[in-house]
Formats: sequence, structure tokens, C-alpha cells
Amino acid sequence: MKKLLNITELSKQLDLVDPNTKRPLNHILRYWEKEFKEIRPKKINNRRYYSLRQVEIIKKIKFLLKIKGMTVLGVKKYINSRAKKLDEYYPNSLEANYYKNNIKTKSKLILEKIQKIKEHGKKNSS
Repeated sequence: MKKLLNITELSKQLDLVDPNTKRPLNHILRYWEKEFKEIRPKKINNRRYYSLRQVEIIKKIKFLLKIKGMTVLGVKKYINSRAKKLDEYYPNSLEANYYKNNIKTKSKLILEKIQKIKEHGKKNSS
């Protein structure tokens, strides 16, 4: 069975959280859902659930909007363009930058987990 994420889980995973209240900013995902036809969550009991494929699309949208500073219209054009297929082969392309950023983020998380394991290991070994 495919894993589905609800809107709150996805907001937290994408770090779309208010820094003061620590509450998820679900309204951002609902706005993107209206703007991008590629995002159509499954609705069960009036709650939104996103597939893994949709999560990847949303991650790209967030990267292009928040990291690259593109506009919503620019991201729409990029997603709809056929040129992005060729874009993947160039090392400085938006697609390549997205994957590099994704790897950096995952690497940081892994290093943080290793550090926590080392710290807990030292505490337990004494």
C-alpha cells in the first residue's frame, strides 16, 4: 500500500511551520494546490492526503519558490515546459540544483542523526 501524508504531516516534513507558534502552515499547501494543477490530494472524510509522487512535486515547487526565488507564474511555466526534460542533463540547471539541494538536506539529517547516536553512545558507555 502506498503511504499517504496528511496536510499537517507534509507541512512539518517541508518545514512549513510558524517559527513562533510551531504550528504547521497548512494554508501554504492549500494555496499551492489552487495554483498548481499537478497537486490534487486525495480527500478522505474531508481531509487532504498526498501521495509520494505529489510530495516530490510539492518539494520541487517549494525549492523553486523559496530557494530559487521564482514566482508562482515562473514555476508554472517551468513545470509545464518541455524544456525541463532536457534541463536535467546540465549541471547548473534548476532540476540539477533541486537534486543537489535535496541530497544536501538529506545528508545534513543523516549527519545530525549520527551525531545524536555518538552523543547518546558516550552517555551510555560511562
